[in-house]
Amino acid sequence: MWIVRQSKRTDLLPSDLNELEAHGDTIVAVATAPGRGGIGIVRLSGPLSLLIAEQVCQRSLPPRTATLAYFHDHNDQQLDQGIALFFPAPGSFTGEAVVELQGHGGPVILDAVVEACLGFGARKARPGEFSERAFINDKLDLAQAEAVADLIAASTRGAARSALRSLQGDFSKRISSLQNSLTRFRVQVEAALDFPDEDIDLIAEGALDGDFDHLTDELTELLSETKRGALLRDGAVVVLAGQPNAGKSSLLNCLAGDELAIVTEIAGTTRDSLSHHVQIGDLAVELVDTAGLRETQDPIEQEGVRRARQRIERADALLLVVDSHLGFNERDQALLNEFGDLPRLLVLNKADLSTAESPDIDCVSCLISAKKQIGIKELEKEIGSLLGLNKEFEGTFSARQRHVDCLWKTQQHISTARDWLDAGRRGAVCGEFLAEELRLGQECLSGVTGEFAADDLLGEIFGSFCIGK
Repeated sequence: MWIVRQSKRTDLLPSDLNELEAHGDTIVAVATAPGRGGIGIVRLSGPLSLLIAEQVCQRSLPPRTATLAYFHDHNDQQLDQGIALFFPAPGSFTGEAVVELQGHGGPVILDAVVEACLGFGARKARPGEFSERAFINDKLDLAQAEAVADLIAASTRGAARSALRSLQGDFSKRISSLQNSLTRFRVQVEAALDFPDEDIDLIAEGALDGDFDHLTDELTELLSETKRGALLRDGAVVVLAGQPNAGKSSLLNCLAGDELAIVTEIAGTTRDSLSHHVQIGDLAVELVDTAGLRETQDPIEQEGVRRARQRIERADALLLVVDSHLGFNERDQALLNEFGDLPRLLVLNKADLSTAESPDIDCVSCLISAKKQIGIKELEKEIGSLLGLNKEFEGTFSARQRHVDCLWKTQQHISTARDWLDAGRRGAVCGEFLAEELRLGQECLSGVTGEFAADDLLGEIFGSFCIGK
């Protein structure tokens, strides 16, 4: 239901109103963060936005002009005084008519203004519905829309910068470039299939090899950058592991700048995993202290060791902490070998008690004293390098695991297409299979920007946004 104040808008006939309704409903939500503040914003989007806002303000609202007004409910009760801004379609964030009512930032006042808008015909917006409408109306592609949420949720300045680059289209441009390369490649293959009587056999004569190599290199580079972008957005999990009493808990306390973990001289004090979030450079890092890895008959300690191994399996990197006073031994080497698939850093702790040199092993090492805070800055730099931080993150765009998965699937289809190309040179009939793998690869790639996206995927993505965005 919606109400029209004829005294304010006598120029609107019933037919006009029916036409407005036919173009879709109008949504409203508080666009500022929950809580109290100096300013709060209620946002409207949809065909009735201007009409509803003018009923609330009881005055006309010229486009792109800050208009001082009192906000009223449908009973003519004054709710607040503030500024109204009208953005006509399509020159708005959503591509629809948008009005922002900027008043005082108290939750009671903002809720009252929202209720007034509902009384005049709006409905409450779903989480992320404003960004979803911007996507539907081609104001943003899906990667850019996701970057809006990433920018809001950024936990470090580096993550915020990378999200802004994605919002400005850096990531989308890279995807578009790869799409163009793949399209040109598909044109050659499809032409060879459609015109089999031509003298040149693209498959047999190796004419596609150069294009395949270029496409594969471009895709591999983009996938690597996307993984770094996802790491910068999501942060990294770094596990502190090693034998009992090596100083893992002391190192956690040192890096966290607080006494989080109990530290004693008794081996096996840590029985469960303890985590804390810190910032290293531009990257948010979750540090996880774990129980000492050793054989034991204590059932509680056994459970701690089991949980430690579980955390290591899910980690992005491993710091193997060693008591340098006792020296690097066979058990330490066995742990290095056991977790060889992970990016690893050997941390030689208790340097204040030892002058031991780094062991001759195939692993980067760092000599520190967690107790005396010796070598900690160097350790943080090494952790950054271990995670691909530092200069590699300059110019990085924000990305999500969904994007990584799309590019990985694209890579698999391109690899399979290459296999079909090789099979064709051995006499197999492969042209259609080659073309189909290229098509599937391009479809997976299009999923990054939303050119091809299922409705349930869009619902899942935009449902994770905050209301009012």
